[in-house]
Amino acid sequence: MFGVLVGQYRNETLKFINNLRYAFGAACLAAALAGLPSVARAIECPQKPSAHLPEATQPLNLGEIKLQLLDYLCFGAYDRDIEKVLADARAHVEERADKVEKPALVLDIDETSLSNRPFFLANDFGTIMQGECKLDAGKSVPDGPCGFNAWLAEHEAKAIDPTLKLFNLAKSKNVAVFFITGRRDNERPPTIANLKKVGYEGWTDLRMRAPDDPTPVGVFKTAERAKIAARGFTIIANVGDQQSDLDGGYAERTFRVPNPFYFLP
Repeated sequence: MFGVLVGQYRNETLKFINNLRYAFGAACLAAALAGLPSVARAIECPQKPSAHLPEATQPLNLGEIKLQLLDYLCFGAYDRDIEKVLADARAHVEERADKVEKPALVLDIDETSLSNRPFFLANDFGTIMQGECKLDAGKSVPDGPCGFNAWLAEHEAKAIDPTLKLFNLAKSKNVAVFFITGRRDNERPPTIANLKKVGYEGWTDLRMRAPDDPTPVGVFKTAERAKIAARGFTIIANVGDQQSDLDGGYAERTFRVPNPFYFLP
């Protein structure tokens, strides 16, 4: 019976993908979440090849990649991989919390503390910045397309449970928790509302970029961690979903949760 249900779910999922007409490319989701104008959209060609990638060869079919992403997201593997990383992070915080003065934990927000899963599904792993994002009563996924600005304003993102467990463990051990996000400061009210709505209460600070700040997200986050360290805190763990969340130092250990849905340089 379980196999039949999974097969029916997959068939419905395939129909869902085929019927979506408003998605862009997965690469442009980076621009949506971090406001980076340097990330090319699917309707543009960049001025030069991406430096971090090998010489271009024929890539996998985009439709097949989306099916792989859907399987990874919807059938448990993604959640299990997140739990593995965060279990290690919890063990490290448990072990280090009482061994340093002023211990601190740094958390990213999108795809680290909050999940934008319905947004991905509504837009076929692409992004739409403007427009409505209507989540009808009783439904877990908006009737696409879903504009990211509207999605953020509705503050409907769910907590990533293993991260929330880490957050609560840190608080119980008197570890100061800092959120450092690529979101902009004009998005602060719905961001705070969303964090509190799903159970993140009592953090020490929330660091966000100014609306017109052109600083790359990795540079911004490194500078913010440096400021925390300058206040006498020891960042015993820094958790994010992008390498740019973690590079730059000022943390005893870094923990990267999986995110194959978009990339932030």
